[in-house]
Amino acid sequence: MGQRLAGLRQWIEQVFAELKIDLTAGWQCVPVSGDASFRRYFRVISGDHSWILMDAPPEKENSHPFVAIANAWQPLKINAPVVHAVDFDQGYMLLSDLGDDLYLGQLNDDSADALYRQAFITLTQLQLCQTIEGHDLPVYDRALLQREMDLFRDWFVADLLGIDLGPGVKHLFAEVSEYLIQAALEQPTVCVHRDYHSRNLLVDGNNTPGVIDFQDAVIGPVTYDLVSLLRDCYIEWPDKRVYGWVDEFGELLVAEGLLAHYERETFYRWFDLMGAQRHLKAAGIFARLWLRDGKAGYLEDIPRTLNYIIRVAGRYDELLTFSAWLQEVVVPAMYACEQFEPTHLDKWFS
Repeated sequence: MGQRLAGLRQWIEQVFAELKIDLTAGWQCVPVSGDASFRRYFRVISGDHSWILMDAPPEKENSHPFVAIANAWQPLKINAPVVHAVDFDQGYMLLSDLGDDLYLGQLNDDSADALYRQAFITLTQLQLCQTIEGHDLPVYDRALLQREMDLFRDWFVADLLGIDLGPGVKHLFAEVSEYLIQAALEQPTVCVHRDYHSRNLLVDGNNTPGVIDFQDAVIGPVTYDLVSLLRDCYIEWPDKRVYGWVDEFGELLVAEGLLAHYERETFYRWFDLMGAQRHLKAAGIFARLWLRDGKAGYLEDIPRTLNYIIRVAGRYDELLTFSAWLQEVVVPAMYACEQFEPTHLDKWFS
Protein backbone atom coordinates (compact mmCIF):
# COMPACT_ATOMS: atom_id res chain seq x y z
CA MET A 1 0.00 0.00 0.00
CA GLY A 2 2.90 2.37 0.78
CA GLN A 3 4.31 2.09 -2.73
CA ARG A 4 0.88 2.58 -4.25
CA LEU A 5 0.22 5.67 -2.14
CA ALA A 6 3.55 7.12 -3.26
CA GLY A 7 2.49 6.50 -6.85
CA LEU A 8 -0.80 8.30 -6.19
CA ARG A 9 1.01 11.34 -4.87
CA GLN A 10 3.34 11.45 -7.84
CA TRP A 11 0.41 11.11 -10.25
CA ILE A 12 -1.66 13.82 -8.58
CA GLU A 13 1.18 16.33 -8.76
CA GLN A 14 1.57 15.57 -12.46
CA VAL A 15 -2.17 16.01 -13.03
CA PHE A 16 -2.28 19.30 -11.17
CA ALA A 17 0.60 20.56 -13.32
CA GLU A 18 -1.22 19.51 -16.52
CA LEU A 19 -4.47 21.14 -15.35
CA LYS A 20 -2.54 24.28 -14.34
CA ILE A 21 -3.92 24.18 -10.82
CA ASP A 22 -2.11 26.55 -8.48
CA LEU A 23 -0.64 24.64 -5.54
CA THR A 24 1.31 27.48 -3.97
CA ALA A 25 -0.82 27.02 -0.85
CA GLY A 26 0.40 23.42 -0.66
CA TRP A 27 -1.84 20.38 -0.57
CA GLN A 28 -2.68 17.39 1.56
CA CYS A 29 -4.22 14.00 0.94
CA VAL A 30 -6.69 12.72 3.57
CA PRO A 31 -8.27 9.22 3.57
CA VAL A 32 -12.02 9.09 3.04
CA SER A 33 -14.20 6.18 4.06
CA GLY A 34 -14.08 3.46 1.43
CA ASP A 35 -16.83 1.14 0.21
CA ALA A 36 -17.38 -2.59 -0.02
CA SER A 37 -15.06 -2.97 -3.01
CA PHE A 38 -11.28 -2.82 -3.43
CA ARG A 39 -11.47 0.91 -4.21
CA ARG A 40 -10.00 3.49 -1.82
CA TYR A 41 -10.80 7.18 -1.70
CA PHE A 42 -8.83 10.23 -0.60
CA ARG A 43 -9.75 13.90 -0.33
CA VAL A 44 -7.09 16.15 -1.86
CA ILE A 45 -7.18 19.61 -0.26
CA SER A 46 -5.39 22.76 -1.38
CA GLY A 47 -6.45 26.02 0.21
CA ASP A 48 -10.23 26.36 -0.18
CA HIS A 49 -10.42 23.73 -2.94
CA SER A 50 -10.84 19.97 -2.70
CA TRP A 51 -11.07 16.97 -5.00
CA ILE A 52 -11.64 13.25 -4.57
CA LEU A 53 -8.87 10.86 -5.55
CA MET A 54 -9.99 7.33 -6.35
CA ASP A 55 -7.53 4.44 -6.12
CA ALA A 56 -8.95 1.44 -7.99
CA PRO A 57 -6.25 -1.20 -8.60
CA PRO A 58 -6.75 -2.27 -12.24
CA GLU A 59 -6.25 -5.96 -11.44
CA LYS A 60 -9.22 -5.71 -9.04
CA GLU A 61 -11.46 -2.99 -10.49
CA ASN A 62 -12.44 -1.91 -14.00
CA SER A 63 -12.66 1.91 -14.03
CA HIS A 64 -13.87 2.25 -17.63
CA PRO A 65 -17.61 1.94 -16.82
CA PHE A 66 -17.39 4.58 -14.09
CA VAL A 67 -15.77 7.10 -16.41
CA ALA A 68 -18.14 6.40 -19.31
CA ILE A 69 -21.25 6.70 -17.12
CA ALA A 70 -20.01 9.82 -15.30
CA ASN A 71 -19.30 11.52 -18.63
CA ALA A 72 -22.69 10.52 -20.04
CA TRP A 73 -24.54 11.86 -17.01
CA GLN A 74 -22.79 15.25 -16.89
CA PRO A 75 -25.11 16.99 -19.42
CA LEU A 76 -28.18 15.57 -17.66
CA LYS A 77 -29.91 16.55 -14.43
CA ILE A 78 -27.79 14.06 -12.50
CA ASN A 79 -25.26 15.37 -9.99
CA ALA A 80 -22.48 12.82 -10.48
CA PRO A 81 -18.76 13.52 -9.93
CA VAL A 82 -16.90 15.19 -12.79
CA VAL A 83 -13.91 13.14 -13.94
CA HIS A 84 -11.03 15.63 -14.17
CA ALA A 85 -8.32 13.07 -14.95
CA VAL A 86 -7.95 9.31 -15.16
CA ASP A 87 -5.12 6.81 -15.59
CA PHE A 88 -6.66 3.46 -16.45
CA ASP A 89 -3.33 1.60 -16.44
CA GLN A 90 -2.57 2.59 -12.85
CA GLY A 91 -6.19 2.78 -11.67
CA TYR A 92 -6.08 6.42 -10.54
CA MET A 93 -8.87 8.96 -10.95
CA LEU A 94 -9.32 12.62 -9.93
CA LEU A 95 -12.95 13.60 -9.35
CA SER A 96 -14.91 16.63 -8.27
CA ASP A 97 -15.78 16.59 -4.57
CA LEU A 98 -19.49 16.25 -3.77
CA GLY A 99 -18.79 16.35 -0.03
CA ASP A 100 -19.44 13.64 2.53
CA ASP A 101 -22.91 14.56 3.84
CA LEU A 102 -24.62 11.24 3.21
CA TYR A 103 -28.39 10.84 3.03
CA LEU A 104 -28.05 8.28 5.82
CA GLY A 105 -27.01 10.94 8.31
CA GLN A 106 -29.68 13.42 7.22
CA LEU A 107 -32.77 11.24 6.85
CA ASN A 108 -35.31 11.59 9.65
CA ASP A 109 -39.08 11.84 10.02
CA ASP A 110 -39.05 15.52 9.10
CA SER A 111 -36.54 15.51 6.24
CA ALA A 112 -37.41 12.24 4.49
CA ASP A 113 -40.22 13.50 2.25
CA ALA A 114 -38.11 16.28 0.74
CA LEU A 115 -34.93 14.22 0.42
CA TYR A 116 -36.69 11.30 -1.21
CA ARG A 117 -38.59 13.62 -3.55
CA GLN A 118 -35.26 14.99 -4.77
CA ALA A 119 -33.92 11.46 -5.11
CA PHE A 120 -37.00 10.44 -7.15
CA ILE A 121 -36.47 13.26 -9.65
CA THR A 122 -32.82 12.32 -10.14
CA LEU A 123 -33.75 8.64 -10.38
CA THR A 124 -36.14 9.21 -13.28
CA GLN A 125 -33.42 11.11 -15.14
CA LEU A 126 -31.03 8.26 -14.49
CA GLN A 127 -33.57 5.70 -15.66
CA LEU A 128 -34.06 7.56 -18.93
CA CYS A 129 -30.33 7.37 -19.77
CA GLN A 130 -30.24 3.89 -21.27
CA THR A 131 -27.45 4.51 -23.77
CA ILE A 132 -23.91 5.26 -22.59
CA GLU A 133 -21.34 6.30 -25.18
CA GLY A 134 -18.38 3.95 -25.09
CA HIS A 135 -20.02 1.49 -22.70
CA ASP A 136 -22.80 -0.98 -23.38
CA LEU A 137 -24.79 -1.31 -20.17
CA PRO A 138 -25.08 -5.01 -19.25
CA VAL A 139 -28.57 -6.50 -19.03
CA TYR A 140 -29.93 -7.59 -15.67
CA ASP A 141 -30.75 -11.01 -17.07
CA ARG A 142 -31.81 -14.31 -15.56
CA ALA A 143 -28.24 -15.49 -15.02
CA LEU A 144 -27.22 -12.36 -13.10
CA LEU A 145 -30.36 -12.38 -10.96
CA GLN A 146 -29.71 -16.02 -10.10
CA ARG A 147 -26.03 -15.52 -9.28
CA GLU A 148 -26.95 -12.76 -6.88
CA MET A 149 -29.49 -14.87 -4.99
CA ASP A 150 -27.02 -17.74 -4.83
CA LEU A 151 -24.84 -15.48 -2.66
CA PHE A 152 -27.44 -15.76 0.10
CA ARG A 153 -27.61 -19.54 -0.11
CA ASP A 154 -23.86 -20.10 -0.33
CA TRP A 155 -22.19 -17.35 1.71
CA PHE A 156 -24.82 -16.61 4.34
CA VAL A 157 -26.80 -19.81 4.86
CA ALA A 158 -24.11 -22.42 4.23
CA ASP A 159 -20.80 -20.70 5.00
CA LEU A 160 -21.68 -18.23 7.76
CA LEU A 161 -24.51 -20.08 9.52
CA GLY A 162 -23.38 -23.61 8.69
CA ILE A 163 -26.84 -24.79 7.62
CA ASP A 164 -26.80 -27.98 5.55
CA LEU A 165 -27.90 -27.44 1.95
CA GLY A 166 -29.67 -30.74 1.49
CA PRO A 167 -31.93 -31.61 -1.46
CA GLY A 168 -35.00 -30.12 0.21
CA VAL A 169 -33.33 -26.78 0.89
CA LYS A 170 -31.87 -26.61 -2.61
CA HIS A 171 -35.29 -27.33 -4.10
CA LEU A 172 -36.86 -24.58 -1.98
CA PHE A 173 -34.23 -22.10 -3.13
CA ALA A 174 -34.77 -23.10 -6.75
CA GLU A 175 -38.52 -22.48 -6.49
CA VAL A 176 -38.10 -19.14 -4.74
CA SER A 177 -35.45 -18.01 -7.19
CA GLU A 178 -37.60 -18.84 -10.19
CA TYR A 179 -40.57 -16.96 -8.78
CA LEU A 180 -38.51 -13.84 -8.06
CA ILE A 181 -36.73 -13.97 -11.41
CA GLN A 182 -40.01 -14.15 -13.29
CA ALA A 183 -41.32 -11.13 -11.36
CA ALA A 184 -38.17 -9.16 -12.19
CA LEU A 185 -38.15 -10.03 -15.87
CA GLU A 186 -41.78 -9.05 -16.43
CA GLN A 187 -41.11 -5.44 -15.44
CA PRO A 188 -40.39 -2.55 -17.84
CA THR A 189 -36.65 -1.99 -18.15
CA VAL A 190 -34.66 1.18 -17.48
CA CYS A 191 -31.12 2.18 -16.58
CA VAL A 192 -30.48 0.82 -13.07
CA HIS A 193 -27.86 2.35 -10.76
CA ARG A 194 -27.87 -0.88 -8.73
CA ASP A 195 -26.90 0.67 -5.38
CA TYR A 196 -29.18 3.70 -5.15
CA HIS A 197 -29.42 4.04 -1.38
CA SER A 198 -28.62 6.30 1.56
CA ARG A 199 -24.87 5.59 1.56
CA ASN A 200 -24.48 6.46 -2.11
CA LEU A 201 -26.55 9.66 -2.16
CA LEU A 202 -25.19 12.94 -0.84
CA VAL A 203 -26.86 16.10 0.41
CA ASP A 204 -25.21 18.74 -1.77
CA GLY A 205 -27.15 21.98 -1.45
CA ASN A 206 -29.25 22.85 -4.49
CA ASN A 207 -27.74 19.89 -6.35
CA THR A 208 -29.07 17.26 -3.93
CA PRO A 209 -28.67 14.38 -4.37
CA GLY A 210 -25.08 13.86 -5.34
CA VAL A 211 -24.85 10.37 -6.85
CA ILE A 212 -21.82 8.08 -6.46
CA ASP A 213 -20.83 4.41 -6.82
CA PHE A 214 -22.66 3.89 -10.13
CA GLN A 215 -20.05 1.88 -12.03
CA ASP A 216 -22.14 -1.33 -11.89
CA ALA A 217 -25.15 0.20 -13.68
CA VAL A 218 -27.21 -2.12 -15.89
CA ILE A 219 -30.41 -2.23 -17.88
CA GLY A 220 -32.96 -3.82 -15.59
CA PRO A 221 -36.30 -3.74 -13.73
CA VAL A 222 -37.97 -0.38 -13.14
CA THR A 223 -38.45 -0.98 -9.38
CA TYR A 224 -34.90 -2.06 -8.56
CA ASP A 225 -33.42 1.31 -7.57
CA LEU A 226 -36.67 2.37 -5.92
CA VAL A 227 -36.60 -0.60 -3.55
CA SER A 228 -32.89 -0.01 -2.90
CA LEU A 229 -33.82 3.49 -1.76
CA LEU A 230 -37.03 2.88 0.19
CA ARG A 231 -36.23 -0.52 1.70
CA ASP A 232 -32.67 0.49 2.39
CA CYS A 233 -30.42 -2.05 4.15
CA TYR A 234 -29.21 0.75 6.45
CA ILE A 235 -32.43 2.52 7.47
CA GLU A 236 -36.05 1.36 7.81
CA TRP A 237 -39.38 3.14 7.43
CA PRO A 238 -42.98 2.08 8.28
CA ASP A 239 -44.70 0.31 5.40
CA LYS A 240 -47.48 2.92 5.20
CA ARG A 241 -44.93 5.62 4.50
CA VAL A 242 -42.94 3.45 2.09
CA TYR A 243 -45.97 2.65 -0.07
CA GLY A 244 -46.96 6.32 -0.08
CA TRP A 245 -43.56 7.12 -1.57
CA VAL A 246 -43.97 4.24 -4.03
CA ASP A 247 -47.23 5.81 -5.23
CA GLU A 248 -45.52 9.18 -5.60
CA PHE A 249 -42.73 7.69 -7.67
CA GLY A 250 -45.15 5.66 -9.78
CA GLU A 251 -46.98 8.81 -10.82
CA LEU A 252 -43.64 10.47 -11.61
CA LEU A 253 -42.75 7.54 -13.87
CA VAL A 254 -45.94 8.13 -15.84
CA ALA A 255 -45.22 11.86 -16.09
CA GLU A 256 -41.74 11.14 -17.47
CA GLY A 257 -43.03 8.58 -19.97
CA LEU A 258 -41.29 5.65 -18.29
CA LEU A 259 -44.63 3.95 -17.60
CA ALA A 260 -47.74 4.09 -19.77
CA HIS A 261 -49.91 4.01 -16.64
CA TYR A 262 -49.49 3.27 -12.94
CA GLU A 263 -51.33 0.15 -11.82
CA ARG A 264 -50.88 0.15 -8.05
CA GLU A 265 -51.40 -3.54 -7.23
CA THR A 266 -49.03 -4.72 -9.96
CA PHE A 267 -46.42 -2.14 -9.10
CA TYR A 268 -46.54 -3.02 -5.39
CA ARG A 269 -45.99 -6.67 -6.29
CA TRP A 270 -43.03 -5.81 -8.50
CA PHE A 271 -41.61 -3.62 -5.74
CA ASP A 272 -42.02 -6.25 -3.02
CA LEU A 273 -40.56 -9.13 -4.98
CA MET A 274 -37.71 -7.05 -6.38
CA GLY A 275 -36.89 -6.16 -2.80
CA ALA A 276 -36.81 -9.83 -1.82
CA GLN A 277 -34.36 -10.57 -4.64
CA ARG A 278 -32.16 -7.60 -3.72
CA HIS A 279 -32.14 -8.38 -0.01
CA LEU A 280 -31.18 -12.00 -0.61
CA LYS A 281 -28.24 -10.68 -2.61
CA ALA A 282 -27.35 -8.06 0.03
CA ALA A 283 -27.35 -10.50 2.95
CA GLY A 284 -25.09 -12.81 0.93
CA ILE A 285 -22.71 -9.97 0.11
CA PHE A 286 -22.59 -8.82 3.74
CA ALA A 287 -21.65 -12.36 4.79
CA ARG A 288 -19.01 -12.58 2.05
CA LEU A 289 -17.50 -9.26 3.09
CA TRP A 290 -16.88 -10.75 6.52
CA LEU A 291 -15.81 -14.28 5.54
CA ARG A 292 -13.66 -13.39 2.53
CA ASP A 293 -12.55 -9.81 3.16
CA GLY A 294 -12.60 -9.54 6.95
CA LYS A 295 -15.04 -6.59 6.90
CA ALA A 296 -17.25 -7.09 9.94
CA GLY A 297 -19.13 -3.79 9.81
CA TYR A 298 -21.81 -5.04 7.43
CA LEU A 299 -22.83 -7.97 9.65
CA GLU A 300 -24.98 -5.69 11.80
CA ASP A 301 -27.10 -4.85 8.73
CA ILE A 302 -28.00 -8.48 8.03
CA PRO A 303 -30.84 -8.76 10.62
CA ARG A 304 -32.68 -5.76 9.15
CA THR A 305 -32.15 -7.12 5.65
CA LEU A 306 -33.39 -10.60 6.56
CA ASN A 307 -36.39 -9.12 8.33
CA TYR A 308 -37.39 -7.41 5.06
CA ILE A 309 -37.30 -10.79 3.29
CA ILE A 310 -39.37 -12.55 5.95
CA ARG A 311 -42.03 -9.84 5.98
CA VAL A 312 -42.40 -9.70 2.20
CA ALA A 313 -42.33 -13.48 1.80
CA GLY A 314 -45.16 -13.75 4.34
CA ARG A 315 -47.42 -11.69 2.05
CA TYR A 316 -47.25 -13.96 -0.99
CA ASP A 317 -48.61 -17.51 -1.11
CA GLU A 318 -45.73 -18.67 -3.31
CA LEU A 319 -43.21 -17.61 -0.64
CA LEU A 320 -44.96 -18.74 2.55
CA THR A 321 -42.90 -21.92 2.88
CA PHE A 322 -39.72 -19.90 2.41
CA SER A 323 -40.82 -17.39 5.04
CA ALA A 324 -41.51 -20.19 7.50
CA TRP A 325 -38.13 -21.83 6.80
CA LEU A 326 -36.32 -18.55 7.37
CA GLN A 327 -38.08 -18.09 10.71
CA GLU A 328 -37.79 -21.69 11.88
CA VAL A 329 -34.28 -22.52 10.66
CA VAL A 330 -32.28 -19.45 9.65
CA VAL A 331 -33.19 -17.12 12.52
CA PRO A 332 -32.35 -19.69 15.24
CA ALA A 333 -29.06 -20.36 13.45
CA MET A 334 -28.28 -16.63 13.67
CA TYR A 335 -28.88 -16.70 17.43
CA ALA A 336 -26.45 -19.63 17.64
CA CYS A 337 -23.82 -17.83 15.51
CA GLU A 338 -21.20 -15.97 17.54
CA GLN A 339 -21.05 -13.19 14.94
CA PHE A 340 -24.51 -11.92 15.93
CA GLU A 341 -25.42 -10.26 19.22
CA PRO A 342 -28.67 -11.86 20.54
CA THR A 343 -29.95 -8.57 21.96
CA HIS A 344 -29.56 -6.97 18.52
CA LEU A 345 -31.40 -9.88 16.87
CA ASP A 346 -34.26 -9.48 19.35
CA LYS A 347 -35.01 -6.07 17.81
CA TRP A 348 -35.90 -7.77 14.53
CA PHE A 349 -37.06 -11.28 15.37
CA SER A 350 -38.45 -11.42 18.92
